[in-house]
Amino acid sequence: MQRPEAWPRPHPGEGAAAAQAGGPAPPARAGEPAGLRLQEPSLYTVKAVFILDNDGHRLLAKYYDDTFPSLKEQMAFEKNVFSKTSRTDSDIAFFGGMTIVYKSNIDLFLYVVGSSHENELMLMSVLTCLFESLNHVLRKNVEKRWLLENMDGAFLVLDEIVDGGVILESDPQQVIQKVNFRADDSSLTEQSVAQVLQSAKEQIKWSLLK
Repeated sequence: MQRPEAWPRPHPGEGAAAAQAGGPAPPARAGEPAGLRLQEPSLYTVKAVFILDNDGHRLLAKYYDDTFPSLKEQMAFEKNVFSKTSRTDSDIAFFGGMTIVYKSNIDLFLYVVGSSHENELMLMSVLTCLFESLNHVLRKNVEKRWLLENMDGAFLVLDEIVDGGVILESDPQQVIQKVNFRADDSSLTEQSVAQVLQSAKEQIKWSLLK
């Protein structure tokens, strides 16, 4: 399946290739103050996405870089984020040099994490897309019980929105179409395997009767 172009794109021109490769930005031009040099854009926008229950326990999580390389560090980070956001009315927080956007619904807390210089509107578009897509997959029951019963679908949704930290899609309708396509494809594969096994059984049966 062909992937959509990652969003946002680096601006064409000097430094874009270096930004994609993680290399250093080019030096400031003659007469240009180094402090005014804008940071080169990067495709790698999202550092992590996770969903916690209303006690702060992890239900789903994906980390896209090595900021928190171990499970222990990830869990400690999630605990700290939850303690600072679970009792506030805001939808954005700045914590540990990172920008965090979040949303609560019934007994779930959804979080999208980016670097400190990341555009919060871009991160919020990922969060909104994630929630709306889950709302469809879970049939408007975005809560812990239904999430746990449909975890495969939730991971499919997340993988269609973010891949390796790169935003692939922010339109929930497009995400749902792709998730349905992958689910149908998987169903057809399972059906094909079942048909092959049934055919083999029948051939064995007839060969024994001869």
